[in-house]
Amino acid sequence: MEKDIGKISKNDTTDVIIRIDDFGGRRGLTIREFVSSERYTGFTKAGVKIQAADFKKFKDIINSVSESEMAEAAESMGEETPVKKSVSFG
Repeated sequence: MEKDIGKISKNDTTDVIIRIDDFGGRRGLTIREFVSSERYTGFTKAGVKIQAADFKKFKDIINSVSESEMAEAAESMGEETPVKKSVSFG
């Protein structure tokens, strides 16, 4: 079972894909890079899988970060405030 939840563009050739899957017989939330280029199109090895048993903890951690904290972090690194791209985990 695979269900794409959302994607965030990283650059012209790479997206970050968020999906629910049961790869290897273990259900979880997978966050991986997907590349579309002349040489290769598909998922890369870069990514992480949050096991279903750990999803609530992951969701609580993500929800504890405020948008203002993210804006402050970007400003302190000399970056422009990022355009809001939201992915709902609820």
